[in-house]
Amino acid sequence: MASQSQGIQQLLQAEKRAAEKVAEARKRKGRRLRQAKEEAQAEVERYRLEQERDFQQKQQAALGSQGHVSAEVELQTRRRVQAMLGGHAQGRERVLRRLLGLVCDVRPQLHPNYRLAA
Repeated sequence: MASQSQGIQQLLQAEKRAAEKVAEARKRKGRRLRQAKEEAQAEVERYRLEQERDFQQKQQAALGSQGHVSAEVELQTRRRVQAMLGGHAQGRERVLRRLLGLVCDVRPQLHPNYRLAA
């Protein structure tokens, strides 16, 4: 009976050690999964940052050239407006002189359709 009792004790101890090993293996597996998840998130974040950086560079290149073009268009527009304003001032003076000449230089004469009653 003592040997049976001793055999049962050994089996219980072996079962306990096996349960501890299984529990430890599960803990290790959980740690590995968390670590793998963290590494994957870090890799995804690095990739996202890299793609964002590439996008920003491409956007700057596109906007840089677009900014240059818009600055050139703005400069040309200002030049044209200045030219129009200059032309307007010159034409204004000429038109005013002509208008004042016509208004102030009155020459009385009979209208060609006027008939003298005789």
